[in-house]
Amino acid sequence: MLEELDIRNLGPIHEATITPAPGMTAITGETGAGKSMLLSALNLISGGPADAGRVTAGADEAWAQGIFAVSDEASAAAVAQEAGVEPDDGELFLSRTVKAAGRSRAVLGGKSVPKSVLASVAGELVTIHGQTEQLKIASASRQREFLDHAAGDDRELNAYREAWHALAALEDKLQRLRSQESSARQRADYLRESVEHINEVNPQPGEDEELKAKRDRIENAADIAEGVSRALAALDSSQMEFDASSDGAGASDLLLQAAQALRGIHAAGDFGELAERLESLNAELQDVVFALSGHLDEDFGDADLDTLNARIHELGELTRRWGPTLEDVIAWRDKAVYEIEDLDASPEKLSELEAERDVLHGKAVAAAAALSAVRAEAGKRLAERVTGELESLAMSGASLEIRVTPRSGDDALDANGGDAIAFLFTPYEGSPQLAMGKSASGGELSRLMLALELSAADMHAGESNTSSDSDDVASMTFIFDEVDAGVGGKAAVELGKRLARLARTSQVIVVTHLAQVASWADSQFVVTKIPPDADDDAIGVVTTVDEVADESRVHEIARMLSGSESEASLDHARELLKESAL
Repeated sequence: MLEELDIRNLGPIHEATITPAPGMTAITGETGAGKSMLLSALNLISGGPADAGRVTAGADEAWAQGIFAVSDEASAAAVAQEAGVEPDDGELFLSRTVKAAGRSRAVLGGKSVPKSVLASVAGELVTIHGQTEQLKIASASRQREFLDHAAGDDRELNAYREAWHALAALEDKLQRLRSQESSARQRADYLRESVEHINEVNPQPGEDEELKAKRDRIENAADIAEGVSRALAALDSSQMEFDASSDGAGASDLLLQAAQALRGIHAAGDFGELAERLESLNAELQDVVFALSGHLDEDFGDADLDTLNARIHELGELTRRWGPTLEDVIAWRDKAVYEIEDLDASPEKLSELEAERDVLHGKAVAAAAALSAVRAEAGKRLAERVTGELESLAMSGASLEIRVTPRSGDDALDANGGDAIAFLFTPYEGSPQLAMGKSASGGELSRLMLALELSAADMHAGESNTSSDSDDVASMTFIFDEVDAGVGGKAAVELGKRLARLARTSQVIVVTHLAQVASWADSQFVVTKIPPDADDDAIGVVTTVDEVADESRVHEIARMLSGSESEASLDHARELLKESAL
């Protein structure tokens, strides 16, 4: 609900504050006084286009702010919270600044936001039925939204959307798998060929290093044999009996001779201990001799360097592609085997997902049919109510038909169901049935929208199981402009009465020229144009906005009735206000 509308430097309005009633508020004034600026202010805070040409001449900027009362559960509060703004003591502040240079700034709860965010929040708070804004109902999406709102089909709509989102998610998954199927086959072929190649080579952990060491020994076999022989000859001559050139004692013999010499000493001293140390050295020396003797006996068999090098090269190719070590190659092969199994199973997985998709599609079709049935029944009731209201709004012979037609084909379902919804309006008897928004004047369309809003409110009030957004409905602010165009007499009274009826469940602000309409309002504001001061014509025309009550309101109603404030018109005004209050 709009609690306050503040305006600064917008057109001829230098400064104005309006505090609408919770029920119905009438905005009146002479033609050309500037009532349209109030709608411009509401459009601005609703995220509408910013027109720098509407900034008051001589001012740097225009500014408008709306203060709305919202509950914590209201959808407007949820939209604001998504933008990082919390309601302040149950209120949301929406403001817009338009620079004379043309730039604008949107602010929500003191935080600068994109104007699209302001529009999203305002869309949950304000519905403007003006010359331009009400044409939005001509779009199929807005007609569907309105019908769903009137039908109170939240349960069916949510059930359908749940089924639709599940189906859409699976469709996306299937699409990705199908697009990946070709690359998956290529990947599987590569892995399979790689595993086969590795298995043919059959590498063993550390095999390449062992072969390189063996190759090194083979290539240096002569040097090894010569060096080992010379070492053995020096250490133990008994190992080299075959060598005629070896005619001296080896190191082992000399160590034994030294130990025996020490043991032959019978005098006191550490000679025995030293002899034991020499014998210990000889034992260790014999171990070295034994190890070296093994190298003399080493036999490389039929080892062929060409074959050995070929094997080392073969293993090197593996480590270059899947290494850096043979252990890495073997680990890659084992992992690839499991990946091949997964990739080979993708056709089966695709079949499983396609079967699951068929099940989800069936559920979505069933949910769409249930939603369509509720929409069709609600559309019939809503159209009948609207047609009945139009008769009382000076539109005799006018009628509305709401068609809910289930779509067919592969693209039958979308995020909002499977229906094509059309509001078809017949403005007068004998007129062809035309799409809504293309078949009525501004005043007729305003009254049609009033009939729609009234009928929707009556449908909500008449249902025991009210939809979950009933609180939002009660807090909605409806703005009507041009609704009284071409209306007079008894029809004007009926128009005012119906606006007042809508104000029982919603806040209604109506811009009107008719006293029969304004008299039904709970509060009334008069827009007055003040001519420029003769002494200071630089100021130009100034428009004021003032609330009228009691006698001042009687005088305004009298002016609207007859253009004068004679006793007769004042009496008529009092009588009209009295009758409207009953």
